[in-house]
Amino acid sequence: MKAGKRLGGVLLAAVLAIGAAGCGNSENNEKSAAPTGGESSKAPENTSSPTKKVKITYSMWGSAEEGNTTQAVADKFNASQDRIEVEVMAIPWENYMTKLNTLATANQLPDTGMLREDGVIQWSSQGMLNDVGSMYEGSDSKPLDSLAYKYQGKTVAYAAANEILLLYYNKDMFDKAGVPYPPSALDQAWTWDEFVAAAKKLTIDKNGKHPGEDGFDSQSIVQYGASVENLPWQLETWAISNGGGFYNNDGTEVRIGENASVEAIQKVADLYLKDHVAPLSVGQTDDGIQRTVIAGTVAMATNGQWNVGTSLNTAKEQGLNYGVAVLPYMNEKVTLNTGGANVVFSQTKHPEEAMEWLKWYTSEENNWGLISSGIWMPVLEKWYTDETLTRKWVENPNFPPYDEYKSAVVDYAQSSAARPASWFYTNHTTEFNTLLGSILGDVWTGKTTAADAISKNLEALKAAHSGSQ
Repeated sequence: MKAGKRLGGVLLAAVLAIGAAGCGNSENNEKSAAPTGGESSKAPENTSSPTKKVKITYSMWGSAEEGNTTQAVADKFNASQDRIEVEVMAIPWENYMTKLNTLATANQLPDTGMLREDGVIQWSSQGMLNDVGSMYEGSDSKPLDSLAYKYQGKTVAYAAANEILLLYYNKDMFDKAGVPYPPSALDQAWTWDEFVAAAKKLTIDKNGKHPGEDGFDSQSIVQYGASVENLPWQLETWAISNGGGFYNNDGTEVRIGENASVEAIQKVADLYLKDHVAPLSVGQTDDGIQRTVIAGTVAMATNGQWNVGTSLNTAKEQGLNYGVAVLPYMNEKVTLNTGGANVVFSQTKHPEEAMEWLKWYTSEENNWGLISSGIWMPVLEKWYTDETLTRKWVENPNFPPYDEYKSAVVDYAQSSAARPASWFYTNHTTEFNTLLGSILGDVWTGKTTAADAISKNLEALKAAHSGSQ
């Protein structure tokens, strides 16, 4: 993964190409990925006489090699029907948005393509994206509601994959400490206080003491009980859980200055500063699971589901005995979901054909290598509600035990607790999150409080949200 890409960008840019490679190079993968029920994602069959094909262009960020790999997948689609011809346009990540802006100015945008999560609402507000709400009309299933990017009530993109935030834990550490595993069922989720209490039992200094015990030395901790990822976009989970948030429901107003939001951020900081159950994290790098649970220094840590495929499978092969659970909660049970966007640009003359290609290309069967490895989760609702499909997805050695994973991940993702990350419905999230991350730097180290840091910079945060920073 390249430094500087945010989650959805990484998954959609680097990983989609990997998935395409798997789809393009393995007949066995295609056969094993055939659905056991419901709508097939095979390319449309040739049911009519040959006609001149409509040509559409699909843009993606990636190297020329990654573009060729994706083109190989598009060629399968092209050869399987006589209506649509897809040409892939690969643009390096570093130049992607600049290139698209240049093409937009010249009225030469591709018909369809990837778009950074934080760009979807901005481009929609400028009239650059089509409404894709009809993409799944007539299908036996549609994406989960939380995976729709919406602007002024219209669906302007669907996520190409689903990702939710979870609690990971080291089962061996829990067993050794005699602490019950965190719950995988939402109705049994730990409160924040229960989470902190368990973390204290799992935190050990060099003399075997726990926080709160006489003689405990917070400067010589050898095992921490917990780590809560404090990247700004993930941090919003706790603000919402505590009754606040970064924004109101439609993203038109900033709420981070509310007491509930500030209190939630301070509680996360206090895991290190006061509770002494978490290592210091300054919220700058997206490698939380590698630094904590996989490194063997932390008993449980929050982060995204994609870690199952990107790092935990390898750690599991090397002996890590890990589990997954739902997040603890402050006042309301909340997890965030995300996923990179595929869009249909408004300059296209062929929106229906563009949507037909996207629907085929992003189908579960055509990304099966990513899903079965645990990097992606399906987007269509039927994979969460049809037990046959769920078992096809989850019953494989890459995942924790079926019942545990189904409860903590599959059921969790379709529950009322699952909320879309803010870039699904509001603008300028990169500017806002970048500024917030800078503002909170001294909060994590205890040089200031969340209340002081946010109150002093609230107007700047509001300006960032409005795009006038």
